Amino acid sequence: MNKNLQFHGERQRNRPHPANNATMTKPLILAFDVFGTVVDWHGSIVNELLQLYPHVDGNAFALAWRAGYQPAMQRVRSGELGWTRIDDLHRLILNGLLADHGLEHLNEAQRQHLNRVWHRLKPWPDVVQGLGLLKQQFTICTLSNGNMGLLANMAKQAGLPWDCVLSAEVFRAYKPDPATYLGVASTFDVAPEQVMLVAAHQDDLAAARACGLQTAYIERPHEFGTAQPKDISPCADNTWHASNFVELAALLGQPQ
Repeated sequence: MNKNLQFHGERQRNRPHPANNATMTKPLILAFDVFGTVVDWHGSIVNELLQLYPHVDGNAFALAWRAGYQPAMQRVRSGELGWTRIDDLHRLILNGLLADHGLEHLNEAQRQHLNRVWHRLKPWPDVVQGLGLLKQQFTICTLSNGNMGLLANMAKQAGLPWDCVLSAEVFRAYKPDPATYLGVASTFDVAPEQVMLVAAHQDDLAAARACGLQTAYIERPHEFGTAQPKDISPCADNTWHASNFVELAALLGQPQ
């Protein structure tokens, strides 16, 4: 791909919602959701399974693993489990999948290696360039339910140039708990409206807006694989809507 990744021409959906024009200020901090927004979890897991265990249906395995994510976090939220890192929740879900997918024979070392595939997720093609551009204008950080070690390892391997890694682990709360979104503002000693959440999930963005953050939606139509395209329709409540990080950098660099 050309190093200067092309972004779509400016479209009406890219403009700030009219209700926000009068009061919108340029953010100081961009906080990024990670799974699905920054990295392609589905494609990365499918590709790794193809290499390690080609007899496994990688698409079905990846979707089943991800489907266990919210129920596992709910066990923590409800008090059934104490605070648990996402690495450990991923392992709990994995343990329940192995037999159904013909992988019950894996030894402990193999299970640990497979579980750490989440540390090795690959970024979408626009991400490294786009983050580099955004980093020139803003402080950029993660805001992910992933644990600190996972996010740091991922950044190291994928070349993600974060200024700071923030995680649910820091705040001892998973998104969409307000403590996570407000925690970013507190960390940088700024007002919530000076923080923008960048995400490919409308529910995440809605929770951030409820805490006073600006929001930018990023289109990731194939987050769940090409066979399961995702609705990427604009939501007028978001401050920005962009096809990718390079386009977002261009939009945010325009005079307001």
